[in-house]
Amino acid sequence: MSDIALHQPAAAEPVRVDWKSGAMAARRKSRYGADRRLRFFGMGAITFALGFLAIFLSTIVYTASSALTQTMVRVEIDLSTANLDPNNLMEADWRAISRDAYRKLIPGLDRSAERDHFSLFTNNGQFLIRDAVIRSPAMIGQTVTVVMPMSDPIDQLAKGLFDRALPEDQRRVNDRQIELYDKLVAGGLVSQPFNWGLLFNNDSRFPELAGLAGGLVGTFYVVFVCFILSFPLGIGAAIYLEEFAPKNRWTDMIEININNLAAVPSVVFGLLGLAVFIGWFGLPRSVPLVGGMVIALINLPTIIIVTRAALKQVPSSIREAALGVGASKHEAIFHHMLPLAMPTILTGTIISLAQAIGETAPLLLIGMNAFITSDAGGMLDAATTLPTQIYIWADSPERGFVARTSAAIVVLLVCLMLMNAIAIFLRQRFERRW
Repeated sequence: MSDIALHQPAAAEPVRVDWKSGAMAARRKSRYGADRRLRFFGMGAITFALGFLAIFLSTIVYTASSALTQTMVRVEIDLSTANLDPNNLMEADWRAISRDAYRKLIPGLDRSAERDHFSLFTNNGQFLIRDAVIRSPAMIGQTVTVVMPMSDPIDQLAKGLFDRALPEDQRRVNDRQIELYDKLVAGGLVSQPFNWGLLFNNDSRFPELAGLAGGLVGTFYVVFVCFILSFPLGIGAAIYLEEFAPKNRWTDMIEININNLAAVPSVVFGLLGLAVFIGWFGLPRSVPLVGGMVIALINLPTIIIVTRAALKQVPSSIREAALGVGASKHEAIFHHMLPLAMPTILTGTIISLAQAIGETAPLLLIGMNAFITSDAGGMLDAATTLPTQIYIWADSPERGFVARTSAAIVVLLVCLMLMNAIAIFLRQRFERRW
C-alpha cells in the first residue's frame, strides 16, 4: 500500500488567474466590443427596415393623395323644356340635354371651340344626369343644379400634375382647353371636394368615375366564404389530430403534408380551384363562392397548425382536472380546453384571413378580375376583389389610374391593419397566462 501511495501523482495546483492582467483586460474589451457591435447591427437592421417601410408608405400615400379629391363642375340643367316621358326616361336624348347645359356655362363658342369645351367634362356626364333624374323624377320640368366630375386630363390640370408651360404637343390638354377651364374657375363653377366616389362608385373605364365599391363587396364575400369553410373545418381537423388520432405513420404523414401545404405557393391552389371547382364541379367563373373556396384551401393548413399549437399551450392539468371530476373527453375539450385556446385560435384565424385579403394570383386564375360597372350582386354573380382591382388599374394606360391604384393600395392596407388590430385586441382581452 505504501508503494502505491508513493507512486500516486500529485494533485494539480489550482490555476491562478490574474483578473487585473493586461491579457484579461484585452479579452474583456474584445467581448464588450462584440456585444456593442451586435447591438449596433441589430439597431441598424431595424432602422434599415423601418426606413424602407417609411419610404414605401410615404410614396404610396403621396401618390394616392391626388385621388382623394376630384375636380367637379357645377352645371345647371333645364329640364322644363326637355320632352321627357316619366315612363320612358331611358330613351330620352340625354346627350343633347347635357350638351345644352354645357353650352350655357360658356355661351357663344364656335363649333371647334365647343368640341374642346365638351371635352372638359366626363364622357359619362349624360348618364350621370339620366341616373339622377331616374332617382328623383320630381326634377322633371324644373331647372336643377348638378355637380359632375370633369374629365381626367382636366382633373390632372387642376391638381397641377403637369406643367402648363410644356409645349402643347407634350400634354394632353391644349391651350384652348386650358383657357376654357380658367374661365370656369373664374366663374366659381369648379370645386375639389373629397372624392367619395373612390369608395362608393363601381369600376369604370374613365378614371374620374372609377371606384372600389365592387372590389370591397367582392372582398367581403370572399373572406366571408373563406371564414365559414376554413374556421370549423380547421378547428375540427386540429382537435382530431391533437386529441383523438392515434400516433402512427399515417398521422405522421398527414402532419407532414399539412406543414408542407402551408408553404405551397398560392398560385398552385388557384390551379387546383380552376381544375376542381370550375372544371369538375362546373361552378361559374369569377364568382365569390369559388374565390372563397380557393382561399379557404390556402388558409386551412395555417388554421390547423395554429389550433394545434393553441391546444398544446393549455396546461395538461386543465384536462386532468376535468376528467377527474367525471367529464368525458369531448366535454373536457369543448368545455374547458377549447375556450381557453380560442383567443389564440381567433388571433391566428384573423391574421390568416388578413393574408387572404391580399391574395391575387389564385383569384386571377379563376377569373375574379371581371370588369364590374354595376352594383355588386350575390355569391354567384361575377365580382372582383381589392387586389385584383389594383391589378386591373395598374395595367390601365390612363394616367389617372396611377393615383387611384395607390389609393386602392392604401384602402387595402387600412383593411389589413384593422384586422391585425382586431387580432391584437382579442389576444390581449381574452388571453390567459399560466
